[in-house]
Amino acid sequence: MGCARLALLFLLLTSPAAYAADGPELVAQARQLYNQRLFDAVLIAADEASLIPATADLANLIGARAYLERFRESAASADLTGARERLRRVNPQRFNPMERTEFIVGLGEALYFEGSYGAAADVFETVVDNSAPLPDDSRERVLDWWAIAVDRDAWPRPYFARGSSYQRIRTRMRDELISHPGSATAVYWLAAAARADGDLQTAWDAAESGWVRASLTTDRGVALRADLDRLMVTAIVPERARMLGQPEDTLKLDWEMFKERWGN
Repeated sequence: MGCARLALLFLLLTSPAAYAADGPELVAQARQLYNQRLFDAVLIAADEASLIPATADLANLIGARAYLERFRESAASADLTGARERLRRVNPQRFNPMERTEFIVGLGEALYFEGSYGAAADVFETVVDNSAPLPDDSRERVLDWWAIAVDRDAWPRPYFARGSSYQRIRTRMRDELISHPGSATAVYWLAAAARADGDLQTAWDAAESGWVRASLTTDRGVALRADLDRLMVTAIVPERARMLGQPEDTLKLDWEMFKERWGN
């Protein structure tokens, strides 16, 4: 540790005014680094800011989110443990609405990554069910995580008990499209949930309507159409062909002709 670093540390420990002033700067630095996906650097800045009482809760929240992002990339259990420990330290009572929403999303992510899918879905639902202050891209991610969590929670259940889970997804996605017509997540999950529920005709119809309305999404449907095409070719087409007793190639051709009429 160099002399300059020692001098700065001494200043922070002995000057309350300087100590307090440095907290928001460290938090701002941690957020900037988070947006740059430099998660190791985020944790250094967040750990420093967490030593300052005025910024400790927000610093621990940012640190937790950094650990969660690292876990998404590494699947290292230590990262998930680090996220959980920092979330447990947080007192969200003084958070503003955006920070409180970020905290709730972090709780949901941690539950999801540890395999508590039903609990994660319940937490995410409190965000997507209200006017939580989220940018559209963040809302899309939370909505997708919620649907995946509901889906994963349904898998171990007996087949006859899964229907309510997929109806829950379908109802939520229909409501989402009324308030957010450009939601690619809602369009995709309307088709995917209908297919999972065994309603293959509705799944087919939802994929077709989703293909047509894909230009409403932010990338004019590039990602959504790729996802819908994969869902159709790998799941809806073969399953519907078996149900109808028709050759799979016949339904594939129907789908290809539809895409050609509406643009690939």
